[in-house]
Amino acid sequence: MNKADRYFIENIMEILENGYRDVNPRPKYEDGTPAHTIYITQVFEKYNLANGEFPIITFRPIPISYGIREIRWIYQDQTSDLSILEGKYGIGWWEPWNIGDGTIGQRYGATVSKHDLMNNLLQGLVNDPFGRRHIISLWQEDDIKKTEGLPPCAFQTIFSVRIYEGKMYLDMTLTQRSSDYLVAGHINKMQYVAFQMMVAKHCGYEVGNFAHFVQNLHIYDRHVEQATEMLSRRPSNKVPVLKLNVPDRTNFYDITEKDFELVDYEPVKPQLKFELGV
Repeated sequence: MNKADRYFIENIMEILENGYRDVNPRPKYEDGTPAHTIYITQVFEKYNLANGEFPIITFRPIPISYGIREIRWIYQDQTSDLSILEGKYGIGWWEPWNIGDGTIGQRYGATVSKHDLMNNLLQGLVNDPFGRRHIISLWQEDDIKKTEGLPPCAFQTIFSVRIYEGKMYLDMTLTQRSSDYLVAGHINKMQYVAFQMMVAKHCGYEVGNFAHFVQNLHIYDRHVEQATEMLSRRPSNKVPVLKLNVPDRTNFYDITEKDFELVDYEPVKPQLKFELGV
């Protein structure tokens, strides 16, 4: 059992045993029924990527490649155009949040582009590595008010560089306002680990620690059966590791999901199905 599996068991048991039920939820299931959640707050996880700790559970298959493609859409293409997400990357899971113009509004990649967030981050990390202002915030009030659309869930990354035994390590913290733990929780974790690795390669640094803070960690009321099923499964004894097979100082914008390799990943099957609250 890896570290992510241990965190998962602790968090799911805490949700099921001591979680809170929301009131008047915004999302609804496809049949129109309010999609209630059971949640806990202020959840923190930390992984030492340099020592082979990665936030991927083995209780069910997690589609890491698709998560990395979504990262490329946000931070490389820097757009919220759904035709690019589906046509270039084969991802259709954002379609329910289409605001009617083929986009998810002035959100995510559109915000990255508008404020030149990605280029500012890369330049800052290279030119002033030990600065304490290496932040990407997708929570821009003007953008959120400008159009309709779901406000960003994973909305902030903070980077720090440190020297240890003669090497420069890049640490990153991901902050998330809300996380659907069973469906997207570990996709979000691993896609942002990949993002951290891409940034580190661009700068010529080693990957260090990955930390993740979630204010509202929840499961939907129609996912309790799946949560119980996952707890009954025996996790893999192998420890999965994500590798980025490109040379140091590879340009951030040239890295693709094909450059990543996930080794020793043997998740329990079959895959589970989840009804989405939209």
